[in-house]
Amino acid sequence: MLFAHDTECGLVATAALVNTTGPDREGLPDVTALDEFFTAYGWTGRHEHTEAELREVRALRPRLRRIWHADTDEVVAVVNGLLRESHALPQLVRHDDEPYHLHAVPRDAPLATRMAVEAAMALADLVRMDELSRLRLCDHPDCENVLVDLSKNRSRRFCDAGCGNRAAVSAYRARKAAAHS
Repeated sequence: MLFAHDTECGLVATAALVNTTGPDREGLPDVTALDEFFTAYGWTGRHEHTEAELREVRALRPRLRRIWHADTDEVVAVVNGLLRESHALPQLVRHDDEPYHLHAVPRDAPLATRMAVEAAMALADLVRMDELSRLRLCDHPDCENVLVDLSKNRSRRFCDAGCGNRAAVSAYRARKAAAHS
């Protein structure tokens, strides 16, 4: 593990949240999709299952996406803004058979607030460790997804949407075509 468990979980969930939207897709079309996202990424605490909550979570995505295109100073500004607006007060907690980890807002804070703060706390760790280069854009030419490279050798190039497989198939077909030429 390169980072603390909660940092890695926060980074992965943040990238997944950012990737729920794109020019031609809406990955959180309804409350049911938000419920599934909540469960898939191990969120706990308050979850209202409402359209208002869904709108708040969707509104967070563009702000988080900016981080993948920002320099360190802009990342710090976004992180500090998220923490300040959420009145974050980091504290060590233990729940649900998890080891001690940091929470900066109460478990009953609104879901979008908790998502913002979890992202900010995880990103703060990247800034402090000078590891922002681990935030990347997918290398597939037809993809606008973001990713977090948690590999030890910093070699991850593709998102989790199957882009690595598509790139491998394209390369294989190009090799086959070249061999038959």
